Amino acid sequence: MTLWKYGMVAAVAVTGAGMSSVASAAPIERSGNGFHRAVCEHVATPGQAYCHSHVRVDARGEVIETKDQAAQPFVTPGGYSPADLKSAYKITGTGSGRTIAIVDAYGYSNAEADLAVYRAQYGLAPCTTANGCFKKVNQSGSTTSSPRDNTGWDQEAALDLDMASALCNSCKIILVQANSASLADLAAAVNTAANLGANVISNSYGGGENGATTYAAAYNHPGIAITVSSGDSGYGVQFPASAPTVTAVGGTALTKASNARGWNETAWSGAGSGCSAVFAKPSWQNDPLCATRMEADVSAVADPNTGVAVYGPTGRGTKSGWMVFGGTSVAAPVVGAIYAVAGDSVNGAQELYSKSSSLNDVTSGSNGSCGGTYQCTAGVGYDGPTGLGTPNTTAAF
Repeated sequence: MTLWKYGMVAAVAVTGAGMSSVASAAPIERSGNGFHRAVCEHVATPGQAYCHSHVRVDARGEVIETKDQAAQPFVTPGGYSPADLKSAYKITGTGSGRTIAIVDAYGYSNAEADLAVYRAQYGLAPCTTANGCFKKVNQSGSTTSSPRDNTGWDQEAALDLDMASALCNSCKIILVQANSASLADLAAAVNTAANLGANVISNSYGGGENGATTYAAAYNHPGIAITVSSGDSGYGVQFPASAPTVTAVGGTALTKASNARGWNETAWSGAGSGCSAVFAKPSWQNDPLCATRMEADVSAVADPNTGVAVYGPTGRGTKSGWMVFGGTSVAAPVVGAIYAVAGDSVNGAQELYSKSSSLNDVTSGSNGSCGGTYQCTAGVGYDGPTGLGTPNTTAAF
């Protein structure tokens, strides 16, 4: 069932145990020649987060399936593939022996089955519970019960699992499912991910900084790389991306090009950036116009118009399918997977600032209005929307 009101679309889907949930009430947005919408409804409630994933839709707001698994078994899905992403960022390792945790809200009943389709499509080895590669737990670490399903967050989780697989082909993956989208539950899930031995924890969500200091400790686990998406609403700071102990990941539009690299990137207009109102400036960050913590630190593909292939819930009943996704929800697990491939023990983004010459500097594009300063406008060197740049091999990680 589709509901229309003032240019908004709400996709109502049947989820686990026969329940229905609203996947998104987000407005349809235009990006280049296409349309997209957020899969999680944006909330302004203190202490609540929302995911930063956007799915490609048509002009009516209906999700575009780029391939029907049953009817079109030999058709390549739309969106960038693992090979494309590895080419764009020059990633050659597989992350064998490493574990990446994905933290999201709510349950995702079909996670393992949907992930299997994505990996099979691109010739990646199976990652299953049976072979010890995949594990799904609740925020307490239990495998015996899961929170209720939620279509929008299920789509977010599908995106995260697929991107972890795309860049870190041999990584073990833990999906940690918070009971809700509250910062309290998500923080508990992050702590569980750390306790379960994750080398990297990817977080593709955020909200306002109100109450941020209460939950900041959950995002401080020395030796574990914690990536957080910077936002999907343009210029403006968000937590937990603003926490000084994480790597805040901004977003770009990624296109193929006839240059030496073979690719070109500009700042994505929806990527978050900004100057924290609560966190002190880390000693290793020295941009001149923000006296406190500035986001982002680094970036990767996020524009839905240059998005990635994902297999997951379509929002049409219980059906899964191939779709194209964007948002800094793409960028956070991409960078997280690259940290995993690099294999170093890290705490926060400090190392990136000493190795910025090993990144692709992104010098054009903007995510909002800030008087033309670097805080919302890409340029040579550090800027808010893209940070220090995008991965160029694992050298900076």
